[in-house]
Amino acid sequence: MNNIYKQGLNRKQQMFFPSSIDEYVSEDNIVRAIEEYIESLNISKLGFTNTKSKNLDGQPPYDPKLLLKIYIYGYLNRIRSSRKLETESKRNIELMWLCAGLTPSYKTIANFRKDNPKALKRVFKEFVLLLKELNLISGELIAIDGAFFRANASKNTLIMKKTPQKDLKSLDEKIENYLKELEFQDKQSIKDFTIKPIKKDTLSKIVSTKKSIEEKLEFLRENNLTQYNRTDPDAKLMKKPAHNLMAYNVQIAVDNKYKFIVTTDTTSCPNDSNQLLSMANKTKEILDNKDLTLTADKGYYNLDEIKKCLDSNIDIVLPISKTGQVQGSKGKFKREDFIYNRDKDCYICPNKKILTKRENSYRVKSNKIYYQYSLSSTICKSCSLKERCLAKSRTRTIIRWEHSNIIDDFIKDMQTPKAKEIIKKRGSIVEHPFGTIKQNLGWTHFLVRGKEKVSGENALIMFVYNFKRLINLIGINMFKQLIQAIKIGNLEPIKAQI
Repeated sequence: MNNIYKQGLNRKQQMFFPSSIDEYVSEDNIVRAIEEYIESLNISKLGFTNTKSKNLDGQPPYDPKLLLKIYIYGYLNRIRSSRKLETESKRNIELMWLCAGLTPSYKTIANFRKDNPKALKRVFKEFVLLLKELNLISGELIAIDGAFFRANASKNTLIMKKTPQKDLKSLDEKIENYLKELEFQDKQSIKDFTIKPIKKDTLSKIVSTKKSIEEKLEFLRENNLTQYNRTDPDAKLMKKPAHNLMAYNVQIAVDNKYKFIVTTDTTSCPNDSNQLLSMANKTKEILDNKDLTLTADKGYYNLDEIKKCLDSNIDIVLPISKTGQVQGSKGKFKREDFIYNRDKDCYICPNKKILTKRENSYRVKSNKIYYQYSLSSTICKSCSLKERCLAKSRTRTIIRWEHSNIIDDFIKDMQTPKAKEIIKKRGSIVEHPFGTIKQNLGWTHFLVRGKEKVSGENALIMFVYNFKRLINLIGINMFKQLIQAIKIGNLEPIKAQI
């Protein structure tokens, strides 16, 4: 019966292993692609720092190329911890091959990622330029999107303006109750042993806590902040439907052709509405394409940002953000029910009355100028539709941004079949990378702290995504040929094959 199963080797039997570690790694193993590409880079030009220890023990430093290889391999295989990377370098045959038997300590590995954010961003940018040169990035249609990725900080170390104010109110109530109880006990007979004595240090603890909270509030006021995290000051509390988290808002711009990430950014702002122009300019700088079309979701719909993009000759396509829904749901007329006449510069109300612009009357809100259009109160008072139009005011007033004509033309352009098709296509372009990064590469949070270091780690993971996608697209053998073509400075034969 014992022979019905496959039998393993005799562990004590002597065996002949391959004569070199190279024989353990197949020719189509991705570590060979990592080795070829990193060895082709000009590390000093990219600005990587020396890894030499401050201890004068006579040991030479580790080559930055070695540490970069370790991180690329780790991020490709869902291993991001510096301690785990150190462990893998001693037992993982692929990493042992890649490191040529060297085993940097976890501290050396961690410091490399922490100390080289700018260089890591240059590695990402240089790879994007290579993809562009190979015509794998068309630059015709770019989709942008943002996602929250958890920061290396806890909500327990967060100071928010609203929370301490509530705590202060509660402490003031405790102090008041304490003093009342103390006064009550003073009036009681000394022989009355049924009254539980108050601990002497109770009031001092409450006062001490109150002082600490007041100091936190003062810190927020002095620095003009609404929140501050003591672990990572650049991280912010960002809200999701299911929960709130300390996070960074990661922005990416993705090319339509092969879903390569063209540019990326990290911001502490939880709102995408102020990121449109910034991402558009970063994309335009990388691609240097005058015919660039940029698309995004309705979270980027910001009138000021749209105008700035149009002024910069950036063609943008966005779904229109609808307004006035709350008022309309109550049976009241929405702003959209008032038709603007551009030739006469006036509005026409649902009852066909004309709202004229008030001369020398305007509002300034968020550094924007809004003109006011209204009817006389006499006309509104006698209107048969006033119950659906007026609330507490005597007349209906419409405000119009000084650059609304530009936005009106933009809204009209967004109703064309071409624009609607691009908006429909947006999700399939930009959501693919985020899905791959989160699910396949296992990256949902940062390990470093501070915006500058976070931006470096973010660039590293975006590079790894592009690197893996290129390998999947052309294969490792073709990638090796590509590296050789880069070395001799002739990419034309490779372009013809891709």
